[in-house]
Amino acid sequence: MRCLVTGGTGFVGSNLVEALVKQGHDVQITGFDSEQPLPLGVKILYPSLIGIDWDALGKIDVLFHQAAINNTVLLDEREMLRANVEASKKLFEEVVKRGCKRIVYASSTAVYGNAPAPYVEGKTKLQPLNPYAVSKQKLEESALQFAKQHNDVVLVGLRYCNVYGPGESHKGKRASMIYQLAGQMVKGDPRIFKHGEQKRDYIYVADVVTANLLAAKTKNCCIVNCGSGKATTFNDVIKILNTTMKLQRKPVYFDNPYVGRYQDHTECDMNLAKEKIGFVPQFTLEKGIQAFYQSGKLTS
Repeated sequence: MRCLVTGGTGFVGSNLVEALVKQGHDVQITGFDSEQPLPLGVKILYPSLIGIDWDALGKIDVLFHQAAINNTVLLDEREMLRANVEASKKLFEEVVKRGCKRIVYASSTAVYGNAPAPYVEGKTKLQPLNPYAVSKQKLEESALQFAKQHNDVVLVGLRYCNVYGPGESHKGKRASMIYQLAGQMVKGDPRIFKHGEQKRDYIYVADVVTANLLAAKTKNCCIVNCGSGKATTFNDVIKILNTTMKLQRKPVYFDNPYVGRYQDHTECDMNLAKEKIGFVPQFTLEKGIQAFYQSGKLTS
């Protein structure tokens, strides 16, 4: 299978590329080699989605579209829409011209905003709180319209929910709170918003890779949640990290500066993902953090 992974040097993308290479697929990527070292045999297309020699790219069997501006506090909506929506439209058109019939793209549970959890696809009202979330909603709308115009192409959107795991160290302040808290706890007590009872549905990156691989095989267009199906408070995350890392840190609370643009509770209903693409997450938060710790990359 000949695959194109955009954002292939990013967090999810690099983990996905590694899995595809291990399975023996022909993999090409877009990205930046300053983010991650490239696996042997992988061709990188510069620069990102701009300036790609599409004719040289040739036929693609599956597109895994992971590239995006994913900074949730960036308020430049025009730039966000240009990068996350308009560039995606061009990408979809170009790969389909070259025979691609399967497209898997990264969306986000940010589209739900502060809607009541757990989120159910098609039932929970979308309430995006920031330009990033708006761009992901519009990407989904664009993909649905694209599917209507190309009924021989299967497009699957995966609404990622707080992904964590090896390969995110380059993200800095955009890294998962699990990675950020672990880094703080090596040095001292971790700082979190008052009073640590905000909840997050965390999904381990290995599960996200599995969801992408399954989505590439499904026969019907859909948009599904990609989470663990369970929400955990920041206070409890710190407890799990203490147990895993054999520490006794206590949270230090401070005021949340993002009131009105901040999701207090994310949690996914995972029934539709199981029905549509056969995806059932395998990692509990405890198991995922333990695997992350054992990889040697939780605090590096």
